[in-house]
Amino acid sequence: MTSHDGVAVGEALAAYAEKEGIKFFQVSFLDIKGVQRAKLVPASAIKTVAASGAGFAGYATWFDLLPAHPDVVAVPDPKSVIKLPWRPEVAWVASDMYMGGKPLEQAPRRVLKKQIERAAASGYTLKTGVEVEFMLLEPGKPGPDGKLGCPRIPGDDVNPKPCYEINLLMNRYEVLKQIIDYLEILGWGCYQADHEDANAQFELNFLYDDVLVTADRIAFYRYMVCEVARQHGLVATFMPKPFADKTGNGQHMHFSLWNLTGTQPLFENEDGSGDEYGLNELAINFLGGVVEHVQAMAAITNPNVNSYKRLGAGSTDSGATWAPTKCTHGGNDRTHMVRVPDHPHYEFRLADMAANSYLLAAVLLGAGLNGIEAKADPGPRMKIPCSEVPADVGKPIPSNMLDALRAFEADQKLMETLGMDFSKAYLNFGIGSGVSTLRT
Repeated sequence: MTSHDGVAVGEALAAYAEKEGIKFFQVSFLDIKGVQRAKLVPASAIKTVAASGAGFAGYATWFDLLPAHPDVVAVPDPKSVIKLPWRPEVAWVASDMYMGGKPLEQAPRRVLKKQIERAAASGYTLKTGVEVEFMLLEPGKPGPDGKLGCPRIPGDDVNPKPCYEINLLMNRYEVLKQIIDYLEILGWGCYQADHEDANAQFELNFLYDDVLVTADRIAFYRYMVCEVARQHGLVATFMPKPFADKTGNGQHMHFSLWNLTGTQPLFENEDGSGDEYGLNELAINFLGGVVEHVQAMAAITNPNVNSYKRLGAGSTDSGATWAPTKCTHGGNDRTHMVRVPDHPHYEFRLADMAANSYLLAAVLLGAGLNGIEAKADPGPRMKIPCSEVPADVGKPIPSNMLDALRAFEADQKLMETLGMDFSKAYLNFGIGSGVSTLRT
């Protein structure tokens, strides 16, 4: 980060503060485990802070650093700034991380930006739209020892097949309306909200956009939903599988490559040629890369022990888990890991809401670009539900976090794609000490 860059960032944010009446900035970032960190910076100090970055002790967060390391500094990105709709004198801003004057290569936003740069060198940009699932729970009641119990499903949402039920949707009208109002203020193009398959589970959708824009938005959205829920006396959880007998919280990603200006989709040919869904060879090869790397990708798309309770679950109260059981792809069929909805793009259904929004996008884009370079073949598109696919067709998805981490470590190509600094750090935080031979 050069001094000139810092000055320009500070000037841009100071001008934004003056125009929008901002008194404070939340200079924010996600660490490797997806925990959102921030410092509250007065607008009067933003020029100074932007010039040098907001300092953090990296060891105190989930970065693979020691107490002896110098501070990591968060340099805010003015293009990401968002005024808090519920507290308009405060603005949230995503940051890029540096240490010793150089980019911190293990920082998730950095990992994604490197893949974006790689795609741009070939004339591509990735657009994504993410389905964010969450539950609105009642706070736990105090027990005999005075400690709060676990949050629980509200008593007015107990039907065994609650998906899309209008009464259950409207029971949370005030919460959903507030979130939608905020999304409209932000201009994200919210176009629908629904009650999902699990009791107390909801999903609100907003428009497709550039992959970095979407990743920043998901980071902010999670924070916003938790705040709105709190204001209504509820607890929002994005946990992959909060209840054994309920559907888990997925993070389904819709994606396609576009030209650098974002005006021409590249997964379909201009003359309309392509396969039965309009997808061309570029799309097929991209998917081939995802299929090739998927077992290693699971360590990032499904990054904790609870993730595998969603993937390996038995039937739920509603009768389905809506989570993939193996690496297959099909048409408009939600039983497969990848499906083709009603337009020439893909929906990746493996990831859950524990996944870091930057790392999910980075690993998907990195694997897809590897597939394009290798002209990878994803195998045949399934014409039958996943449950009817022969046992020897389709790679198995890791059944636990340990196997996923081992698959990640064994996939040297994917680790190099994401960067060895990041990959080693990620493995060092792997659940189960000693999993990685790369531990230092």
